Amino acid sequence: MQVSLRSHLLRLALAGTLFGASLPARAAIFDFNVDPFAGTTALSTPGRQVIGNEISIPVFDFANDVLRFDTRVFDIAPGINFVNSRAAGLPTGRVNVIALRDIDADNNPANGVLNNAGLSANLIAGQITESGAGFFVYFNSVLNLNRLVYSTDLNSPTADLKILARFTGQTGLAAAAALPAFTAGNFATAVPEPASWALLITGFGMVGAAMRRRTSRTVTA
Repeated sequence: MQVSLRSHLLRLALAGTLFGASLPARAAIFDFNVDPFAGTTALSTPGRQVIGNEISIPVFDFANDVLRFDTRVFDIAPGINFVNSRAAGLPTGRVNVIALRDIDADNNPANGVLNNAGLSANLIAGQITESGAGFFVYFNSVLNLNRLVYSTDLNSPTADLKILARFTGQTGLAAAAALPAFTAGNFATAVPEPASWALLITGFGMVGAAMRRRTSRTVTA
């Protein structure tokens, strides 16, 4: 999955505004804008397919950073309906992003059943009755870290899954304890508008002009 980190572009584009949304000046924006199942047969293969090859995010600032999903390549409507909860507390519908606090798939740590993307997706599907694609963050007890996953249907226990990212800055108990820190502000959907691209290009032009002036002064000196 190709992902572009555009925090520096936001700062260069004058006001730090892309896609019509105003974001904190120091925010890191992780854009997910490539077909999650490109190059695979997941969607045409019977049964649940789990596709890995995720990126690593070593530093994630819960106060400012944003995970942003392009609605042209993910089957979701614009807008975030976020819930941070254990599976038992999830609503039955109207949710497309979940921070799942369950760190054991069957709530019995003593029996050795571990937690992975498929088991977490099943916990979610057991609560949600409204069909629809979405995303969830969960704790993987084999890797000992949190991962971001796209599901083609949060309601279905056989929906295909694409692991988008792993958060490597926290592991073990620290990673599990970080799950409640995710908020709706850490997620966004976007489709680039022509005006936004114009703003970005203008920002590039201004930065290029400034660099040329700086080079000119350096040579003259």
